[in-house]
Amino acid sequence: FPNAGKSSLLSKISDAKPEIANYAFTTIQPELGKIMYPDYKQILVADLPGLIEGAHANKGMGHKFLKHVERTRQLLLVVDISGFQLSTKTQFRTAFQTILLLTKELELYKEELLRKPALLALNKMDLPCAKDNLKELKKQLQNPQDFVHLLEEEMIPANTPEFKDVIPISTYTGEGIEELKACIRKSIYEEADQENEEYRKKKLLLLQTS
Repeated sequence: FPNAGKSSLLSKISDAKPEIANYAFTTIQPELGKIMYPDYKQILVADLPGLIEGAHANKGMGHKFLKHVERTRQLLLVVDISGFQLSTKTQFRTAFQTILLLTKELELYKEELLRKPALLALNKMDLPCAKDNLKELKKQLQNPQDFVHLLEEEMIPANTPEFKDVIPISTYTGEGIEELKACIRKSIYEEADQENEEYRKKKLLLLQTS
């Protein structure tokens, strides 16, 4: 969602220099950056403008940017551990509700997106009550079906999200940033290894049947 700290995170993990400000929708187009690792390996990352409820139906910037998600190898959801409220006229959403709503928006736009490997970065861990919020969120993520009633029925995704890693971070203090970079790399390479193994098995099967 907007103002979760995605641009700040991009600037911390990569060579990108996106606009950063304390208001919603500072990112109005995708920003690209490269994560550079000590052994000179590189991973390209994209910061997409924040989704809002109804993005699948073209609310906010909607489809224009959801299309870019289709081109990624994996997803990284960035969520404010304190929750989110777009304005005084809209409903406050907890971090757990935000995760479910983001999942629902992706599901309504194109269900295949949810088959991509996904990581979850919980930002703003430097704020008061962040540790209490994290404790509560971990409990909710372990048994999401026990808490989906916290959302309106039409906003509950068909499948609750599963993340390869959940990483608490603070783009302000730097907490968790190196761990997140390591998790991104590990996940990307694990998926590449799996794809290579599946390709090798298919080639072997073709040779055996020809």
